[in-house]
Amino acid sequence: MNRRAAGLLATAVVTALTVGTAPAATAAPTAGTQTDTRASDPFYRYDGSKPLSSYKPGDVLKKRTLDYHILGIPTPVKAIQLLYRSTDAQGRPSANVTTVVRSHKSDGSKAVSYQSFYDSLDPEDGPSRAIAGDVSLGGLIANAEALVMAPLLGKGYDLVIPDTEGQSADFAAGPGYGTYTLDSIRASTRAAETGLHGATRFGLFGYSGGSIATNWAAALAPEYAPEVNRQLVGFAEGGLLVAPAHNLKYVDGALVWNGVIPMAVIGVSRSYGIDIKPYLSEKGLKVYKELEYGSILDALGHYPGMTWKQLVKPEYKDPNSIPAFTEAVNKVNLGQAATPTVPGFIGQGNAGRLEGTFNNPPGIGRGDGVMVAGDVRALARQYCATGNKSIKYEQYGLLSHVGAMPHWTLRAMAWLDDRFAGETAPTSCGKIPAGNSLEPEKPTVTK
Repeated sequence: MNRRAAGLLATAVVTALTVGTAPAATAAPTAGTQTDTRASDPFYRYDGSKPLSSYKPGDVLKKRTLDYHILGIPTPVKAIQLLYRSTDAQGRPSANVTTVVRSHKSDGSKAVSYQSFYDSLDPEDGPSRAIAGDVSLGGLIANAEALVMAPLLGKGYDLVIPDTEGQSADFAAGPGYGTYTLDSIRASTRAAETGLHGATRFGLFGYSGGSIATNWAAALAPEYAPEVNRQLVGFAEGGLLVAPAHNLKYVDGALVWNGVIPMAVIGVSRSYGIDIKPYLSEKGLKVYKELEYGSILDALGHYPGMTWKQLVKPEYKDPNSIPAFTEAVNKVNLGQAATPTVPGFIGQGNAGRLEGTFNNPPGIGRGDGVMVAGDVRALARQYCATGNKSIKYEQYGLLSHVGAMPHWTLRAMAWLDDRFAGETAPTSCGKIPAGNSLEPEKPTVTK
């Protein structure tokens, strides 16, 4: 990579976002329109003669090198993309894509796995497609994240950027996020072009939707990918989704963030093969159709005041009266997952009123507008209590979800720098305020 690559990447994204010279997104799918995303680019399709199950998780199936694009504009930065074998949330073999960007200071010794917060139900919005030059509304987030990644390159970290939601874009389905992320790291060390290898040290980094992948990867690594776990120096995350059933109640009727209710229900039900439509009201079916292949930009602020009760038939006004719902949300509850064995830095805002979320449900409390602060505190305390004393937790009482992101980012980067430098990880254990119960949801018994 050119010695000025990090600076060029930052300059390119600022120019593209400010001047707006990117090509029009004529081929971008609209929300509510199903697209055969795998057929749109053959690179994403596994078409080998051997069964996919015959490969080990992390095995490289295809690879290509291309220019890193910002809003469709090529930059001098080169990106290596890998199609690799992974495992979906149901444990089935799957193929996914990751992108590796090498720092101009790279010696292959250190890398950051950057989990994007692209938050979409359309696979065409994934970071690999944005990097390859595709332009879509939902892909704007993955493009803008280059501003976060450029400083990491400048610090000498190689970047590994997985499509954390997989090729069916199963938004909010955490276990799948985790396996896709871990197998992305595996794949990056098995392709000679990346310069990464079994001795490369990795840090996990992600905010919001990216924190889902970051935490699940850290939690699953000891059992699913023990060799990757040995390479990890730590995980840094902010704005974390812990117990989605709580988030549903917190954002219910909110002005901006309530659109994530149908998005999460669609993504999780898609991931686990659940047909949620029989439970939906006429309005719910309409919203389902609008968001089935929509992005977070299609949801935020589009349904002000909308509630769960409006989305479902009257007999399902209690979400726990739907057995498939309780089963699914319990599978994606981080409180029921294993404790990571590597150090962690967790930041969480708590001024959700700034983003139009005013709810304070009993037993749940407030949050940053979309994520529940009490859940995140409870998870951090749980990690401390179950053997991981290297947990640093920070709560930002005056910052909302969007507002906390830049503040957290700088602190998270500094925290990761210290882990790579071998410094002892700080701890908040014993000083984290009490949080919520993270026990599994119980089905409501109906007569």
